[in-house]
Amino acid sequence: MNTITRRYKDVMARIEAAARRSGRSATDVTLVVVSKTFSAEAVEPVLKIGHRVFGENRVQESQAKWPFLKQEFAGTALHLIGPLQTNKTREAVALFDCIETLDREKLARTLAGEIQSAGKNPDLFVQVNTGSEAQKAGIAPAEADQFLKLCNQTYDLNIVGLMCIPPFDEEPTPHFALLADIARRNGLTKLSMGMSGDYEKAIELGATHVRVGSAIFGGRG
Repeated sequence: MNTITRRYKDVMARIEAAARRSGRSATDVTLVVVSKTFSAEAVEPVLKIGHRVFGENRVQESQAKWPFLKQEFAGTALHLIGPLQTNKTREAVALFDCIETLDREKLARTLAGEIQSAGKNPDLFVQVNTGSEAQKAGIAPAEADQFLKLCNQTYDLNIVGLMCIPPFDEEPTPHFALLADIARRNGLTKLSMGMSGDYEKAIELGATHVRVGSAIFGGRG
C-alpha cells in the first residue's frame, strides 16, 4: 500500500468515525478528493481503489488532466471548487459534473445560457462568504436568500446546496453553523464544508461533502 492510499484510507476512517459521533451514516458524507496541482499519476492510486469524486480549482488544469482519467475510470464525478470566470463557463459545463462556486448574478446568467446550449445540467452549489472577507469569493450571507431565489426562479438553475471556506485564522464552527442555517431555511440538503484541517468538525455540524486534499496527497509544491 503506497502512502497516498494509506492516507486516503485513514481519511475515510475518520469520516466514518465523525459521522458515527454525530449519529449519521458515513454514506451520508461524500469525500471530494482535492486533486488540484497534482498529476494524473498522483491521482491514479485513489482512482484504482475505487474512489470516484474529485475536486479541482482551475478549468484549464482540469482540461489537461481529467478527460482521459474520466474515460479510463467510469463513473468519475468532477467538482469545480475554485472560482469560475464567466469566460470559462462553457468549458466548465462541458467537463464538470458539479460546480460548487456559483456566487454572483452574472455567473448565474452565463451558466443558465451554457447549460441550455450544452444540454447538460451539472449540480450547482452556491458559495457563501461566511466570513465576509473582501478578498474571498462568495455571496454575502445577508444576500444569500435573495440570490438563491434569483437562481431558482429567474434562471431555473439546479441549485442543490451551499459551500463555504471559513477564514483560515478563525474557529470554523460558527461558519459551518451559519451555512447550515441558510441551507435549512432555503430547503437545501447538501452542504460542502470542511477541508483537511477541519472536515471532522464539519461532518459533526452537518456537512454532506468534505473537500480533502493535503491530508491525502501531502503538501503542495
